[in-house]
Formats: sequence, C-alpha cells, structure tokens
Amino acid sequence: MRIALLSYRSKAHVGGQGVYVRYLSRELVALGHDVEVFSGQPYPELDPGVVLTKVPSLDLYREPDPFRVPKLREFRDLIDVQEFLTMSLGGFPEPRTFARRMTRLLSRRIDDFDVVHDNQTLGSGILDIEKLGLPLVTTIHHPITIDRRIDLQAAPTRRRRFGVRRWYGFVAMQSRVARKLTLIITPSDSSSRDVVTEFGIDPARLRAIPLGVDERFVPPTDQSRVPGRILAMASADAPLKGIATLLEAFAKLRTERDIHLVLVTTLKPGGVTATLIDQLGIGDDVHFVSGLSDDELVTWMGSAELACVPSLYEGFSLPTAELMACATPLVVSRAGAIPEVVGPDGLAADVVEPGDVGELEQALARLLDDPDRRAAMGAAGRQRVLDLFSWRAVADKVVDVYTEAMHRPSPSHHHPGETTSADR
Repeated sequence: MRIALLSYRSKAHVGGQGVYVRYLSRELVALGHDVEVFSGQPYPELDPGVVLTKVPSLDLYREPDPFRVPKLREFRDLIDVQEFLTMSLGGFPEPRTFARRMTRLLSRRIDDFDVVHDNQTLGSGILDIEKLGLPLVTTIHHPITIDRRIDLQAAPTRRRRFGVRRWYGFVAMQSRVARKLTLIITPSDSSSRDVVTEFGIDPARLRAIPLGVDERFVPPTDQSRVPGRILAMASADAPLKGIATLLEAFAKLRTERDIHLVLVTTLKPGGVTATLIDQLGIGDDVHFVSGLSDDELVTWMGSAELACVPSLYEGFSLPTAELMACATPLVVSRAGAIPEVVGPDGLAADVVEPGDVGELEQALARLLDDPDRRAAMGAAGRQRVLDLFSWRAVADKVVDVYTEAMHRPSPSHHHPGETTSADR
C-alpha cells in the first residue's frame, strides 16, 4: 500500500503530532507498506525506510524568534502572503495554508498513492484531496474547541480573551471540515465522544484506535530513582495542561518535605508559569529540561520517584502511557482519556479531580510516603502498557481503516486539469 501521511507540524520527541507520525510511519513500513510523510516545520524525526517530503511554510513560530517578520525574498506565493497576514492579525494560519499547499502538491501526484492520511490538519483544502479521487483518512486527536474553551476561561482580561478568539479562528474551519470527512480515527473512546459532541459528527464515521508506546520506554536498570523527584511533561504556559495546579500543590508539599519538581518543557520568561513560580517562591526547587533525545527522555522519566499528569483535558495522553512503561508511579487527573489510559482499577495511578489543588497535594503526599505502593503501582502500569499499547497493533488497525477507505466510493472524481479551491 502506498501511503501519504500528512502533518502540518511534527515536532520531534515532545509533541503528540510528531510522535504519532514517527512511530506510526515506522510500523507501517515494517508491515511492508510504502510511506511518504509530508510535513511543515518543525519537521519530524523519522526512522529508516520512511520518506520525508518537506512542505515548507514561512516558519513564523520558530525559536528563538516566534512571530517573526519574514524578509520579502522569503515570500514564494499567495499562500505565504495569507500565512503572514493571518499571523499579523493574531490568528494561527498553519492548518489552512498547509492544506492548500498539500492539495496543490498532491494534484500533481494522484497516481503515486493509494490512500492519504491527514494528521489533524483539518484545513479546507483537505476536502479537495478526496475530490481528486484519493481515499482519505483523518486522525483527530481531540477537538481543539476544548483547548479554546479552557484558554478563554483562563484569560484574565477582555483584551486577552479577544486575542484567544483570534488565535483560535481556525477552529470554525476545522469543525466544518470534520463534519464532511468520511473516516476519522481517534485515539480513545473519550476523544470519540468529544468529537461527536463538539463537531456534530456521525459516530458511525469514527474508529477509535489507542496510541502505542515505543519499546525504548523501559524502567531504569543501572540507576536508582532520585528521592523526592516529581516529574511532569507539559507545555508550561498552556492552561490545558494544568501546570498551575501542580505548582500550587508542590509549593504546599515543599514546606514540609525535601522534594523538587522537574518539568519537561521550556520555561517562557515572563510567562504565566514563570510568574507563578516567583509568586510561590519555589524557583530553587523547580527545574526545566527541554530539547531531549528519546533516550534522554526515558532517563528522566525513570529517574523520578513519581510523576504527575495534571491536565484539564487529554485526547489520549501519550506521556501518561510512556511514564507507565518506565514503571514510574503516577498521580493523574480525571480528565478526557486519562482514566482510559491508566485503567479503572486504580492499580496503575491515583486519579484526582482536575484543577483541585488540595486533592492533588494529598495524593502526592500519600504516594511519597508509601514506597511499597509506588513499586506496585509502577509494576502494574508497565504491565498495562505491555498488554495494551503497541505501535505495531496501532499500525495493523490503521491499515484496516485505510482498506475500508479504499473500498468506499469516492465522493467525486476531480479531473487533474480542473482547478481546486486550493489553487484559487
């Protein structure tokens, strides 16, 4: 099977879209399929045998100069102009502009692929790909309407709420596109329910396929866990990730215990998280690590005495499963698909109400005080991952969806000489 896998941005190591693209493409190739990944910046890290075709944007959000003003010579076409103008007006343009670029590109390569798999771009141009006669499958990890709602609730001023609405302007487009898609993969039953509720999609179009965990995520062997180390992986200034709740709980615990917190993320100077850390007076005991390789990430995960996933919502929460694979005991929030990942029996994690500082503080304290329970919880979590979360199993099930898409009649067959909306 010849597969085009599309991802408008695919940050390696940390970032769900990049992880999904890397491991799914690797396993599809191992099953004997040909996979070509099309991605905008940041580009993914891919395994041997997977072809990468770069679909460059203006890369307006790159570090260390996000929201940059490109030089005139960088503009190649009207899509670039649209991308820059949307950013200048406070919006996020990449889903729309990547979809337009991909439709234009694939219109010249219709005979090269048997199926196209879109990784949550949901731009208007994606619908034109199906009109070209190419079977289309789309993964929706979770509806971004939930991110927008949480960010609006966290915005302290009317001006800030206006900025949030402008940034999430692409969500209305994604909702319209999602309702017209034929086959959609979600990573959990929870995400499927939310996609139906938020986007108004027929549940019959959805196929829930849980994510996998790479085999390199294993418990530590030649090191002991660092006493008092609590670890969390999250975007520090994204309210969705619940880091503020964790910081407040940690500050209370720290008054009585010798503990320190490691956040696998980049600290934004002057941001919400940096400000809160200063207000709580915990700067000496909160450490940030970023830019990690996979092996370095495994080492950090395995070094923690326990870990916390305090998110207000997750469509799956791959870091939760990866921490379980490292046999790291967990306190997680009862949010989105996280309870599905850790299981209903309480053996692999303690589950608390999202946003509840007091409940999180108490759960962390109980686990810090009980080394036997930490060991049992870590072992149960690892066994659950071994039993349920395999990237090879993911690839097998995704191929079944590809086959289903290929046997469905195309909604319309677009002649290569005609003009699609992406060309206009």
